[in-house]
Amino acid sequence: MAWKVLLSDKIEEICPKIFKERGIEVDRKEGLAPEELLKIIGDYDGQVVRSATKVTRDVLAKGRAGRLKIVGRAGAGLDNIDVQAAEELGVKVVNTPGLNSNAVAELTIALALSLARHIPQGASSLKEGRWEKKTLAGTEIFGKTMGLVGLGHIGKLVTAKALGLGMRVIAHDPFVAPEEIASSGATPVALAEIWREADYISLHLPKTAATQNIVSREVLAQFKPSAFLLNCARGGLVDEEALRAALEAGQIAGAALDVFSSEPPGDSPLLKLPNFIGVPHLGASTLEAQLGVAAKVAEALADFLDSAR
Repeated sequence: MAWKVLLSDKIEEICPKIFKERGIEVDRKEGLAPEELLKIIGDYDGQVVRSATKVTRDVLAKGRAGRLKIVGRAGAGLDNIDVQAAEELGVKVVNTPGLNSNAVAELTIALALSLARHIPQGASSLKEGRWEKKTLAGTEIFGKTMGLVGLGHIGKLVTAKALGLGMRVIAHDPFVAPEEIASSGATPVALAEIWREADYISLHLPKTAATQNIVSREVLAQFKPSAFLLNCARGGLVDEEALRAALEAGQIAGAALDVFSSEPPGDSPLLKLPNFIGVPHLGASTLEAQLGVAAKVAEALADFLDSAR
């Protein structure tokens, strides 16, 4: 009997191509409602997801009662998979860390430049027939301090790019030795120093109980009035209501979010603020990153299933 894999989120064609080349049957069923997924998941040996599909304990239990052996996420984070339930039920979980890191790092720098130079506002106003050269005068990032909260692979790439632009980089990560932080070109500092001293504060953290709303009302009160906040990591790291209040009051200069507590963010009041930039979770949305994670997750599932024969 041939292995069968369910692709339940949109993914590049290289993913099903690799499965078929490895003799694995593939069904593409994007946008399944949770109850529809529960009905069919037990018919598959593997499942591939991106961000949309939620692989809950119920899904895993139903799948394990049938044929399900492995779930793969084409991406780094595992927020939409109940990893603990998978471990308890004996379902293997794999992901593709690192392959979208450069894309996220580049977007982080792009958003920093966009905040500094009012690029979205300038483009929008020009299309509306206005010439706001004087009112949209910005600042340069050269010589400014980039503060990174989290220094994993993405944080190290942001460090290199920021240094290349003439920025000073300070970083805090309790799971990375100070010597390793220093070897990346960043200066290791306490978290409180980042809040107080950085001109650009960029988050590069997973979402956990400890990191949820790590940027709170109290933390925002410590920022310099000229500081900018960047989050291309995970929604929920920033208290969005507190951020709205800080931006409206001029407590900080601006913010740019690629990720939100709820996605899409609907009519979030942040989207109406002139000193806020929001983009629709574009961090990994490059051709290169999408091809990389799609191929990697297919190879990982195929290798696992081959070993299970």
